[in-house]
Amino acid sequence: MYFAALLARTEDGWEASDTELDDVETLSDLADLAREASPDEDTVLVLIEQEDGWFGVVRVDGEEDPRIYVSDAAAAVRSSYGEILLTDELLGRVPGDDGADLDALDLDGTEDGEPDDEDTEADADDGAPSTGSAEAMPHGPVGDAQVLEDLGVSEKELRAMTEDAVNEIAEALGASEVLETVR
Repeated sequence: MYFAALLARTEDGWEASDTELDDVETLSDLADLAREASPDEDTVLVLIEQEDGWFGVVRVDGEEDPRIYVSDAAAAVRSSYGEILLTDELLGRVPGDDGADLDALDLDGTEDGEPDDEDTEADADDGAPSTGSAEAMPHGPVGDAQVLEDLGVSEKELRAMTEDAVNEIAEALGASEVLETVR
């Protein structure tokens, strides 16, 4: 189960809105969606959480490039939403590197972490993980762990968050009540 919300920082505090990511296909689309939530170019956070799996934070400050943090790349790679966040730049890859092509993944929307039979058989044949598989992803966090530092969430605190990270982040920002209205 997924949950995604936008938290827009305004003069009056944080405003939350539930967001639908069905039409979002790229990080650029996600950044545009975030910018639309704040016409004054204030800070907007996109919080994405897969229950018991991973979470991601995308921070958009005006027209600057988005800053991204993903708690577990290996878990997120199995998710269509994770695919949006796990860019070549975030993973330190050269764009167009065939060995890192996330488009080659078979993301069927189930995101249950179970490989399909074809992947299992292919892995058994040569002992190597298939191209773009979760095994090729870092097990653990990737991205800018200081993305929320100036908002009161240290790198150490962010890295320590697990199952209820979105609520923990909102609480640290003083936005838990507004987030609860959209949950």
